[in-house]
Amino acid sequence: MTDPARPDAVVDHAVIAARDGRIVYAGPAGAAPVLAPARTIACDGRLVTPGLIDCHTHLVYGGSRAGEFEARLAGASYEAIARAGGGIVSTMRATRAASVDELVAASAPRLAEMVAGGVTTVEIKSGYGLEAGAEARMLRAARMLGDRCGVSVATTFLGAHALPPEFAGRADAYIDHVVHDMLPALATEGLIDAVDAFCESIAFSPAQVERVFMAAHALGLPVKLHAEQLSNQHGAALAARYHALSADHLEHLDQDGIAALAGAGTVATLLPGAYYFTRETVLPPVAGLRAAGVPIALATDCNPGTSPLTSLLLAMNMGATLFRLTVAECLAGVTVNAARALGRHDVGRVAAGMRADLAVWDITQPAELVYRIGGSPLHARFWKGQ
Repeated sequence: MTDPARPDAVVDHAVIAARDGRIVYAGPAGAAPVLAPARTIACDGRLVTPGLIDCHTHLVYGGSRAGEFEARLAGASYEAIARAGGGIVSTMRATRAASVDELVAASAPRLAEMVAGGVTTVEIKSGYGLEAGAEARMLRAARMLGDRCGVSVATTFLGAHALPPEFAGRADAYIDHVVHDMLPALATEGLIDAVDAFCESIAFSPAQVERVFMAAHALGLPVKLHAEQLSNQHGAALAARYHALSADHLEHLDQDGIAALAGAGTVATLLPGAYYFTRETVLPPVAGLRAAGVPIALATDCNPGTSPLTSLLLAMNMGATLFRLTVAECLAGVTVNAARALGRHDVGRVAAGMRADLAVWDITQPAELVYRIGGSPLHARFWKGQ
């Protein structure tokens, strides 16, 4: 099994014991207490890790944007596609038109692919409905998917994702709607675990995002932020002031932003799938994050427009090859640091007291999880001990 203190290290001849869905012992067999298990499972020399955690996804949505991808390959600009009714507006319309059951049916295959790659916990954002009813349906679908697919789902409200057409030129009025109408209603219904926003020149300003954060805090909800993806809007520093769970993307993060994240203990979530798919050329400041001791998470950013990626294993390989993360950083990024990015303290490590979310792999060394491109060496997966 992997060492909970060093994700790239292995404890040989290990025993993991669980009772009622919780780990009661994990360590060398020779040091194990006397156990009388009701059931024993031999892993036959396979590697056991925590169940993987995908801490940033937009998994639930309607429609497809594959046609836009093909059009871009043929030379169409993003602006031309948007004028033709494409882009996020296309996804918004398809999502608004879908029922909860239709959203579940469309999203379940994507989640099944993640589960087949060892994922036991996944974050799912709203943000393609951009009006109260559709946002609620997205979040209800996310909850239902967890039960259907045997995976823990953390739901994030991303109402401040983009400006819907009916609010064109009235961004402040839309933020009023998010803060005073959508957010309180969805929180009262118990559909929100965290609140996110997109702080960018093409989305919402720091002042507008701060209004969302203030409303979230008033409701006792933690916050996250899409920050510094396309430009430096100093969103990471804003997120840190509100002790955000994570700031995500971060390609244009500066040294002041790094220091703010370090001081707040906010996780830096890197999304190499979006970096790859959009042909970004500015790398996130990994060396600076590393030097400052900022915890780094990795995620798929699964979404229809900029990262149609469902393999967290491939995201790890991308994190290593594109961002030069080490094997240990990649593994921590999809386990213990990903758990921290979701505010979860009971998953992400193979240790006593943790939930028995485990992945058993047909490999012997952790580097193989990061090294492979394509396929999944998953042998077995345990969720809540089952």
